[in-house]
Amino acid sequence: MAGTIVADTLQDGAGNSTSMDNAIYGSAKAWVNFNGVSGSVGINASYNISSVTRNSTGDYTINLTNALADNKYCVALGCGNTDGSGSLRVGNILSSSSTSSSFRLQTVYANTSLIDVPNVYATLYR
Repeated sequence: MAGTIVADTLQDGAGNSTSMDNAIYGSAKAWVNFNGVSGSVGINASYNISSVTRNSTGDYTINLTNALADNKYCVALGCGNTDGSGSLRVGNILSSSSTSSSFRLQTVYANTSLIDVPNVYATLYR
C-alpha cells in the first residue's frame, strides 16, 4: 500500500527537529565506495547506485538505481592512494556526461595523467 506523509518538520525522540527542506534537499541522494582498479572494479558499499563502469584507465561512469529529476546535482569526491606519494587527487566530474541517471568521474595524478585507484568515494547531493 502506497501513501503520502505531509509534514513541515521532523523530530526525533529527544525533541531535536529539522525542517523538511533539510531532510529533502540536504541529504545524499546516492553514494558509493568502489574499487577502481582494472580487473577488480567493484562496489564495496553504496546507496542508490546500480553499477560502476570503468570506461578506461581512471575514467568511470556511476549509474544510479533511481534516476533524479534532472542533472542539476553536486558530487563530492575522494580517493585513497596506496603508494604513499600523496600526489593522487580526484580530478574531474565530466559535467557534459552527467544525466539524471548517471555521472562520470576521473581519478588523476598530480601530473594530470589518469590512473586507476583502489578506493574511490563519491556522494551525490540534490
